Amino acid sequence: MSSQQKKIQDDSDSGSQHSSEKGIANDVPGTLIRDAELVTARGNIVTKDGVVVSTQDSDASLSTNVFADPEVKAYYVAVYEKAQYECRHVFDADLTWTAEEEKKLVRKLDWHVCLWACVMFFSLQVDRGNISQAVSGTLLKDLKLNTNDFNLGTTVFTVSFLLAELPSQLISKKFGPDRWIPTQMVLWSIVAIAQGGLQNKAGFLACRALLGMLEGGFIPDLVLWLSYFYTSRELPIRLSFFWTALSVTSIITSLLAYAIFHLEGHLGVAGWRWLFMLEGALTLLIGITSFFLMPASAVQTKTWFRPNGWFTDRELSIVVNRVLRDDPSKGDMHNRQAITPRRLWAALKDYDLWPIYALGLICFVPQGPPAKYLTLILRQIGFSTFDTNLLTIPSSVLHIITLLGITWLSERLNQRAMIAIFQSIWTLPCVIALAVWPGLNVKQWETYALLVALLSYPYCHAINVGWASKNSNNVGSRSVSTALYNMCVQLGGIISANIYREDDKPLYRRGNRTLIGINVLAIILFIFAKVYYVLKNKSRDKRWNRLTAEEKIEYTRNTEDKASRRLDFRFAH
Repeated sequence: MSSQQKKIQDDSDSGSQHSSEKGIANDVPGTLIRDAELVTARGNIVTKDGVVVSTQDSDASLSTNVFADPEVKAYYVAVYEKAQYECRHVFDADLTWTAEEEKKLVRKLDWHVCLWACVMFFSLQVDRGNISQAVSGTLLKDLKLNTNDFNLGTTVFTVSFLLAELPSQLISKKFGPDRWIPTQMVLWSIVAIAQGGLQNKAGFLACRALLGMLEGGFIPDLVLWLSYFYTSRELPIRLSFFWTALSVTSIITSLLAYAIFHLEGHLGVAGWRWLFMLEGALTLLIGITSFFLMPASAVQTKTWFRPNGWFTDRELSIVVNRVLRDDPSKGDMHNRQAITPRRLWAALKDYDLWPIYALGLICFVPQGPPAKYLTLILRQIGFSTFDTNLLTIPSSVLHIITLLGITWLSERLNQRAMIAIFQSIWTLPCVIALAVWPGLNVKQWETYALLVALLSYPYCHAINVGWASKNSNNVGSRSVSTALYNMCVQLGGIISANIYREDDKPLYRRGNRTLIGINVLAIILFIFAKVYYVLKNKSRDKRWNRLTAEEKIEYTRNTEDKASRRLDFRFAH
């Protein structure tokens, strides 16, 4: 920091209002001054967390190029050099490009970056989800497992997955997601293949624990890698592809299971063992390939096996500079900050997000047991192993349609709670039928139709993630609050895994009555969240409107309130 900049910082720390030699008005907001790393002659501010704020209405250039202020540019040149940012030699504050050039480039990024990210996500879903196809064979019988043992395996996996989240992100920060993600994939694929040799309950539980440990943290690490190439506006759209990929993976793995189970008894090996070994080999191949298809950054796509790289020199300049103009702090490794227990605790104390966290914990539980037990139930009512795996496909196809539909409707109407609630309204009559219908497991095709209807529910996860992010109202805390929301979803998965019990089979009437209660609770929580945020906003409106115009200006400039605590912030609902 230059001596002039240092003086500005010293003056601001003492509570003074600084006015530059160029005649800038000395009414720069006091709170911003106290949080400033740099105050420029034009009155623009770089905060300690790297956010560039324009305090001058006339300085409209910062809306498209934060480096239009020469002092901001000089500040970040020094920051990037100090951080040894790998793309710093491509940084060009004066670079311009057309909308058509950028559109063409984003398509290229989607082909090289987003598509392979979806393939890697497919790999994750294959190895953590193929247990559902495996139990349509003789896995439980061969390993002498009952319903409770199966539930315990799911619980062990989920707990291990959760516990590995933070350590995985610390490793990723140390070595880079381009190295750690392929390593994770190779390691968990080896464990997945090893499941083909399982002999007993202990081995089953050990493998589920290892898979959870090795897969934990994969998703936030992958999101981090994507952020190197996409702007904050583009990233959510790419992440929505992941949720669609969940159902696409279910369709593909069901077809794979149908084919692989034809190897039942070949070389004296059970079909479920072939399933683990062959699908594990497939994801191992994807993991090894990922070492070659995951460059560390946009400037590192040229290698001995890809001598021309992905981009021309001009395209490379556009890729780097558009991301930096969207978020200059990406060049100082700010976006590679791991989610630590301290940051999680800070997010957890923000009680205004508790309604969304509660929804993450509860609203996906009613669908969990029927989904996890789908193949087992279909086998119980008389379908063959081959037919069972094919019959899981229709609900996955319908699930994609309802997922895209409810997400589109939420964006279209700018509504969260009253659209997302349709998920729980959809599932309620289905779980009631599971609890009381006399024909359950007796009428084969009617039972199947009921399960398809239930599992075709409109999945509101994408809505809830965006909701948590928006109500954080802070760039630095959004990733943490969404991570905390996702952890609540995982905890809900643990609840879900232990509702169907051995002494309740084969109809699981008691478990389904429990699902009715949880489903009703989810509906109540959606309504509560809506009412809570509406009343919170009305309360703030009253307090805000009681202020005079001068008091509003004073509050805006000098308040100590931050993020969603600000009186002038309104919650999305």
